[in-house]
Amino acid sequence: MHRFVVISGCSGGGKSTLLTALQQHGHRVVAEPGLRVVQQAQESGSLALPWADMGLFIEHAIALATDDLVAAKESPSGIVFFDRGLIDALAAQQRLHPESPSLSTTQLSDCYDRCVFLTPPWPEIYEENDDRQHSLEAATAEYEHLLQVYAQLGYHIHLLPKTSVQKRVDFVLHHLALTA
Repeated sequence: MHRFVVISGCSGGGKSTLLTALQQHGHRVVAEPGLRVVQQAQESGSLALPWADMGLFIEHAIALATDDLVAAKESPSGIVFFDRGLIDALAAQQRLHPESPSLSTTQLSDCYDRCVFLTPPWPEIYEENDDRQHSLEAATAEYEHLLQVYAQLGYHIHLLPKTSVQKRVDFVLHHLALTA
């Protein structure tokens, strides 16, 4: 049986660091679609960058996140952690086009485990870089939107504590009842 767990939340809140640690503990991890889109666009000279063409960026992130789910379903059974995923990409599309219909639970009911982990804004570790060119304020607004979206879709949200990476790993594994 597959169990797909999303770790989402505020950009720059330590998601990727946590997922790297989970991978080092032997868990399968799917890298963030948006970050991969940015890296591919920078390498190829594409405009699919959130600061160049947000619509095109989101289109690519949705396609990549959908491909990630298909590939994960074809992989061996077990737990897979997703650094963001399809819901995040669709939530970004919803923010870009607020007039579009709301996301529905039927549309996304079979995607991920009902238990989702969100990183809150963490100003002390937030950094802008070549892949993250938005402010903490913009990241916080995205986080607040994701909180609403995941709650509306019926996910059980666990806010990750602002603590060491190992304590965050323990927190996630405890809430998923995967502790030894």
